[in-house]
Amino acid sequence: MSAPLPRAWLAFLAASTLSQLGSTVLWFALGWAAASHGGQVAALVLTASGLPRLLLVLVGGSVADRVGARRLLLVTESVMVAVCLALAFGLHATGPTPWLLAAAGLASGIVSAFSLPALGSMPRRLVDDAALPRALALRQSLGQTVLLVSAPLGGLLVATVGLPAIAVADAAGFAVVLLLLTAIRPRRDVGPGAEPLWRSLSDGARVVARTRGLAGALVLTGAVAAVVLPVPSLLVPLLGRASGWSAGTTGLVVAAQAAGSIGAALVVARTGTAQRTGRAVALGLAVAAGGVGLLASVGAPVLVAGAAVVVGVGTGVAVAHLAPFVLGSAPRTHLARVQAWTALAQLAPVVVSNNLLGALAERVSAGAALGCCAVVLGLCALAATRLRPASS
Repeated sequence: MSAPLPRAWLAFLAASTLSQLGSTVLWFALGWAAASHGGQVAALVLTASGLPRLLLVLVGGSVADRVGARRLLLVTESVMVAVCLALAFGLHATGPTPWLLAAAGLASGIVSAFSLPALGSMPRRLVDDAALPRALALRQSLGQTVLLVSAPLGGLLVATVGLPAIAVADAAGFAVVLLLLTAIRPRRDVGPGAEPLWRSLSDGARVVARTRGLAGALVLTGAVAAVVLPVPSLLVPLLGRASGWSAGTTGLVVAAQAAGSIGAALVVARTGTAQRTGRAVALGLAVAAGGVGLLASVGAPVLVAGAAVVVGVGTGVAVAHLAPFVLGSAPRTHLARVQAWTALAQLAPVVVSNNLLGALAERVSAGAALGCCAVVLGLCALAATRLRPASS
């Protein structure tokens, strides 16, 4: 029977999940308020949040390794408390003006650029290497659950209490996270480095390039993200509109994919990962490719929901094995910097693939775009068989 996960990790997991839920609900509320001003303002708010995250995430990883991930998280959560309170005050004074929403999006994007690498590095600072796959799988399942419930929860809160109250509630939530973080002490942390920031950045790139299997795993991560992340956010809604589904039916299909991923992650959290990581990732991606292919070919919503579950199970298995492979390959002195490169590998390709897949769906069909995603996932499954850990 597997040993229980450390209490420090469980406490951190509770804190980080609460932080993610607060951020996601707040972001939904900001997007909803921005949409009332038209598409250009909504796009501006999205860009204000996403662009700094993309540009600064590597800097965030270097800072986390220099000053300590926990110390940086204490700062970022404190800043988010101030941002939420300032947003609530601004909303009370002026209402949801475009400049205020864009400023809030910009602030949250900058903060997340520094918090994401620190958050991603914490599992290996708190958990033994043998338990790392189960810890990451549990975090994956909770993260998917947050994504599943945040949109309906955000919509309910916007309709009942309003955006200013949501901002105040999120400030309180971030304050609770701050208190939990003060009680956590990483037992496998490395002292801060003394090299200049620019050298820390280049050193992170060098470690990624020279650590066996790590660069290939990050390339694979980016390729998978480019064709998996647009499925629920872009292609399923387009497929739903083309097929005449209601918004509720389309939402159920998206939820079915998330449910499949949650189920797969919970199984891995209970049983652990397979011994042959490459084969397990390849199997998961092959299953996901088959599910995406079914999404493109079946028509009835019930069948599409079943195909979405298959996609979720496949991607859940693949991510549950690929994430500990990447984090476990990183030197302990470069955990946050490797996580920053992982975040960049996921964020940058999706910016391109969203536009390419959206254009293909508009000019041909959403089914054609899904078919391309299935082909790329199949190729990724073949590439995954070549994954080799640094120690082998």
